[in-house]
Amino acid sequence: MRKKNYFPLAIACIALTLFSVACSPATEKTPAVEEMAPPVAAEPDMNAIKAEIQAIETAFAAADNARDVNAILAFYSDDAVTMGSGEPMSVGKAAIQKTIEAGFAESPDGGTVTYEVLEVFGDENQVTEVGKSTRMDATGKVTSTGKYMAIWEKRDGKYVCIRDIGNSDSKED
Repeated sequence: MRKKNYFPLAIACIALTLFSVACSPATEKTPAVEEMAPPVAAEPDMNAIKAEIQAIETAFAAADNARDVNAILAFYSDDAVTMGSGEPMSVGKAAIQKTIEAGFAESPDGGTVTYEVLEVFGDENQVTEVGKSTRMDATGKVTSTGKYMAIWEKRDGKYVCIRDIGNSDSKED
């Protein structure tokens, strides 16, 4: 009796199966694990930053009104640059101190100043502030108004001023 050899038939079936799978249209594979989008950094809370900068400006005004040079200097970084109206740039704390002291010597006692933050932009680490200032004499009469910009940088967890520029609204000041 003759034995039948099924080996060629089995190979043909396997080849036909592989050929039909390879030629069938591809279906979209669902990943076993969902792909995660990269984390998106949260936008800074500019209202909170504005409130923080306003608190700094209020404290700065209090130091200015008290004519406390050291307290004012504490708001500046060691490498700060300030650019006041009608004077050369003051680079570094020693130069800024001289500018502050000269300003106090020229202004009458009893005057006060306020600073109002109008807007801030940037991020948690570096903020540009746009504001306005109002100076009053001892009776409360407004003697001058002005505008300024300041760049604040967070160092060791607190904002310090690294650059500022300001000028008066009046041509005479």
